[in-house]
Amino acid sequence: QVQLVESGGGLVQAGGSLRLSCAASGRTISGYTMGWFRQGPGKEREFVASITWSGTDYADSVKGRFTISSDNAKNTVFLQMNSLKPEDTAVYYCASGPIRAPMARLYDAWGQGTQVTVSS
Repeated sequence: QVQLVESGGGLVQAGGSLRLSCAASGRTISGYTMGWFRQGPGKEREFVASITWSGTDYADSVKGRFTISSDNAKNTVFLQMNSLKPEDTAVYYCASGPIRAPMARLYDAWGQGTQVTVSS
């Protein structure tokens, strides 16, 4: 059974930084696409970033501010978020799937989410 556990969310002022972590068990992350998605208040879940052995992808809204990385030895994925804006406020979800793609429906394992709140 695959388990993804996010941590690192919290409250930060605009312009600040946070680092999210996603610890995986039951699946070796190096063999899958690992992604971050977010869902803001009243919004649909949206793609943020993903990482596979072949590279990384980012949503346009976070390019240049967010960086996704992984530590295969720890089976953990990270999302470094810099220059945070109030519109980044959302529940952030870690996800895993077999295909490199930004569509949530293609990911078959999800974490419970971690809240990120950016104050202005």
